[in-house]
Amino acid sequence: MDSNADRPCTAFAGDRRIATGPRAQVAAAAKQLLDSGEPIALHVFDDSTSEPVELDLRGSLQEVVARYAPAEASPSQGPTTVSPDGEQWLDDPLARPDPKPRRRPGRPRLGVVSKEVTLLPKHWAWLGTQPGGASATIRRLVHRARTEGARDDRARQSQDAAYRFMYAMVGNQPGFEEATRALFKGDAECFDTESENWPADLRDYSRRLAAEALKDHASDHAAKATQ
Repeated sequence: MDSNADRPCTAFAGDRRIATGPRAQVAAAAKQLLDSGEPIALHVFDDSTSEPVELDLRGSLQEVVARYAPAEASPSQGPTTVSPDGEQWLDDPLARPDPKPRRRPGRPRLGVVSKEVTLLPKHWAWLGTQPGGASATIRRLVHRARTEGARDDRARQSQDAAYRFMYAMVGNQPGFEEATRALFKGDAECFDTESENWPADLRDYSRRLAAEALKDHASDHAAKATQ
């Protein structure tokens, strides 16, 4: 059994997509095509990263499928008891945890951790003018930075995945260099134009991988078109 069995991937025979899905499903399609005797150049890619996936297609179809079947969940060790606060334990008095101490009256704990923050006087002065005070403002700024950083991370991962696949599969296609520049510039319109004449399955998969990297530009372009 494969620990990565649940990670979806896509297999191509030359420039034709033959399967997308869990590895057992993709491996089965690849095995059937291999057993058909059709001469193929088989390429399999992880759908999230475009890293190449090596499939072991030795043995029978059933053996291949079993090799990539998801790991089965471990069997239950017996009936469980659920406490009022949602914790579970085996239905064995010796296995149960000690009851939690009762909370005393007072302000509930919010998970706030107190640590030192060093700022210049002008920074403290500015924080003091913000609604909610310094602590609330710092929390808002950190939350905003995390949100924007996550979006940037997704766009960068999308760029990397799309480029990795394009370099491997469409590097000799017309418009590859122009599409690559458009990908890293975030130019969705140019990317679609330059990739239009690629083999359909390779084009569509490249566009799917690049979608997150090109999303913001595409939204801006659509907004301007409606003005």
